[in-house]
Amino acid sequence: MNPVRNFSPLLQLGKFMLPYSKHWLGAMVALLITAGITLAIGQGVKRVIDNGFVAGSVSQLNQAIIVLLIMASIMAIGTFTRFYLVSWLGERVMADIRKAVFDNLINMHTSYFETNRSGEIMSRLTTDTTLLQSIIGSSFSMALRSVVTTSGALVMLFVTNVKLTMIIVAAVPLILLPVFLFGRRVRELARKSQDSIAEVGSYAGEAIQQIKTVQAYNQQGHESGAFSGEVERAFQVALNRIRQRAFLIAVVIMLVFGGLSGMLWVGGHDVITGVMTGGELGAFVFYALIVAMGAGTLSEVYGELQRAIGATERLMELLNARSEIYAPEQPSDISASQACLSLRQIHFNYPSRPEQEALSGIDLEIPSGKITALVGPSGAGKSTVFEMLLRFYDPTKGQVCYDETDLRHTDPQQLRSQMALVAQQPALFTGSVLDNIRYGKPDASEAQVMAAAKAAYAHEFIIQLPDSYNSYLGERGVRLSGGQKQRIAIARAILNDPQILLLDEATSALDAESEEAIKQGLHNLMIGRTTVIIAHRLSTIVHADQIVVLDKGQVVATGRHEELLSSSSLYARLSALQFQEQS
Repeated sequence: MNPVRNFSPLLQLGKFMLPYSKHWLGAMVALLITAGITLAIGQGVKRVIDNGFVAGSVSQLNQAIIVLLIMASIMAIGTFTRFYLVSWLGERVMADIRKAVFDNLINMHTSYFETNRSGEIMSRLTTDTTLLQSIIGSSFSMALRSVVTTSGALVMLFVTNVKLTMIIVAAVPLILLPVFLFGRRVRELARKSQDSIAEVGSYAGEAIQQIKTVQAYNQQGHESGAFSGEVERAFQVALNRIRQRAFLIAVVIMLVFGGLSGMLWVGGHDVITGVMTGGELGAFVFYALIVAMGAGTLSEVYGELQRAIGATERLMELLNARSEIYAPEQPSDISASQACLSLRQIHFNYPSRPEQEALSGIDLEIPSGKITALVGPSGAGKSTVFEMLLRFYDPTKGQVCYDETDLRHTDPQQLRSQMALVAQQPALFTGSVLDNIRYGKPDASEAQVMAAAKAAYAHEFIIQLPDSYNSYLGERGVRLSGGQKQRIAIARAILNDPQILLLDEATSALDAESEEAIKQGLHNLMIGRTTVIIAHRLSTIVHADQIVVLDKGQVVATGRHEELLSSSSLYARLSALQFQEQS
């Protein structure tokens, strides 16, 4: 196994460490100073034994002790400096990685999140980065210290006694062999352990998000049992990893102290026979212990580094993922273009359902400043058309154009800045009412926000909230009713002042009184704007300039309400069913 390739994922962290080279340099200087003093202590031990104990000189003993205390003080200061700088670097680098990964994820194409669960992604952003922070800020520091001190101690062993050193050196391959043999296995188990933790987090997150459904169907026991199963599977994977690491450490300790025992036996004979002094043996034992502790630390840290490699691989997968929806090198400027849209022979398959065509040969013109309504049964392709217009996806075949510009030639951000979406299920964020209405226009004044809220007929209920516009809404706006959430979303769209409005049955969550009020607000907003409405209730779009009937991913009819009643059997049937229900 190639050691460089084995640690190659960790090498990718180098670009995050380079900006802080001064901190690394400071940590390395402190490390070298403390390592040098640690090695010098061995010679101090030799002086204490030979010049103090054996020679019986109190003054020389005092001098040797004073020197040892001075060295210990310098080593304490150096250790503080090294630990602080390396720990700071661990926190700083992990903060940078978290930001870089999130910045990459937030710009990924939407289909990426069809195949990668949000819970697993969050686990990578939190659990994996926390693990890496601990390793860079602690284990990596221990590894560097052990490498330097162990290497220096080996040199001092040769200087002190060559014969005894050869006994130690002979034991080194025996110590390293199990490290490399078990290391790869530990690495594989570390990745499995992180994946299993991600599964646990993902399952818990989904159950909590859907807590009302869980409790409504009395499935608390089922969810608890299923979660317990996920936790136990994660525990078994972790237990296997711990068992492998514990066995590795035990083998290394046995081999290290076996070698030390052999060295002490030979050295003891040499002191008795006068071949070497007691001080030399004491110094040699000191250096041998440094080597032994260093080898033990390295074997333990090696297991931690294998975990770090697994975590780094998972993070680098997120960081290196590339969005399939991106701006070309020289995007077309559409800011001065007519706000008209067209779909030309569009074929599209969702990546998660490649065998099933969501749109099949659609031709559709959406004129500027007019109201176009999309109607049809569930699964007809209405929402998919919206996703094409917003360029959440690119078509498999055909062109989606803004004026005459293919959306593939535009910057997605500039395209979406021309649009405002009001979804059937409004998306609100944790924060205040003010924050949520301002979401599309963060620099809007409070007066502008209030004007938008009044136009959306939301001002009346907002001022009745505990802190009015500064009221905290909770996660996903949990403190508001469905209709109130919808009106906040409409106010957000009004404030955004878009060229194109995309309304996914924006009044579906409103009661009859609110619906009539909001219709007037939407009517005022739609004047002079290109508006595309997904209509589930045909009564809301009878006055649309153009109604497009979709079925099974195809356009089956186009016209106004009165025309379609006679020309489209599907529209006539849908209309008859809905108006009959209303009657």
